[in-house]
Amino acid sequence: MKITQIRNATQILEYGPVRFLIDPMMSDKGSFPGFPGTINEDLANPIVGLPLPFEKIVEVDVVILTHLHQDHWDAVAAGALPKSMPILVQDERDAAEIRKAGFVDVLVVTEGMTYKGVTLYRTRAVHGVEAVYEAMPPEFLRVTGFVFGHPSEKTTYLAADTIWFEGVAEAIGRHHPDVIVVNSGNAQAFGLGRLIMNAADVLEVHKAAPAATIVGTHMEAVNHCVLTRSALRTFAEQQGFSGLLKLPSDGETIGL
Repeated sequence: MKITQIRNATQILEYGPVRFLIDPMMSDKGSFPGFPGTINEDLANPIVGLPLPFEKIVEVDVVILTHLHQDHWDAVAAGALPKSMPILVQDERDAAEIRKAGFVDVLVVTEGMTYKGVTLYRTRAVHGVEAVYEAMPPEFLRVTGFVFGHPSEKTTYLAADTIWFEGVAEAIGRHHPDVIVVNSGNAQAFGLGRLIMNAADVLEVHKAAPAATIVGTHMEAVNHCVLTRSALRTFAEQQGFSGLLKLPSDGETIGL
């Protein structure tokens, strides 16, 4: 398998016979406002450009969406991707939104479904600490992680926009992933706390799966993510798991 880090949570996962495009945010640098009520909201998003040409990024078999927030599925992706592109989503509500955008091949991931030989499972995610859930509508915080399986590949767990909680531990215990992709930018909402994993959360992931390779993404690309790759790398060195942590730069491909 190979993972190409594009930008933010956007990645290309080459897994078995399938090239997945994960959570495409395809807008030009600085083309939409910072997220209101979050740290550094004065910065326009994305704060960095795409590292590869659009045409190269979309040379894939299928798009998989963990949820529909603007930094995971934006208007540029919705408008520019071929309407025949298969799109995999978490539930019928997201499927309906994607169909409204004109896409004709939209599938909801069901438990243990197989897509072109790759088995997919949904996992629970909690998009923020308790204060976030008390302040924001539940509908806004819907998100799902995914586990990928194939006989010739390492079991891979895409945790998505979540903090560490019992659902992540449950997914690790059930699927025993060899590779865990974590959204680890420590996105911060003013007065509420984190929306996704911080360094301590990543450490908990390592403790739960001490032999797994952890791949960090959702970093250094949108206004409210405050944890940098270098800071997370230093933390991992201090905690003794840097050898199992991969933090690919935008445009970089890693083999696993």
